[in-house]
Amino acid sequence: MKVSLNGYGESVTTFEAEDGVKAGYPVKITGNGKVGLCSAKEAFCGIALNVRNGFAAVQLQGYYGGLPYTGSGMKVGILKMGAASDKVEAADTGRECLVVDVDSTASTCGIIL
Repeated sequence: MKVSLNGYGESVTTFEAEDGVKAGYPVKITGNGKVGLCSAKEAFCGIALNVRNGFAAVQLQGYYGGLPYTGSGMKVGILKMGAASDKVEAADTGRECLVVDVDSTASTCGIIL
């Protein structure tokens, strides 16, 4: 992509992290102030940016690039997306995101949450 969307509308909040949450993983709210891993094709609230000492910085809004995806339905435009372990995938239900770039060779995409 010839333009950079890094920093666009970013909103990051700290949550308590359940076991298994790692940087780059899509996460969901699992309790009061707590995030955890998503089940297959489940809607996610954001992407964990950093996990340390039982807490995760989670990006809830803005552009996130280099997000791994699975499946063949990824394309630019507005898509419903669900989590698929440490990746995302196009789904019939889930979180609606604006996909602004897709690298099919690397199986990564850039989204605006």
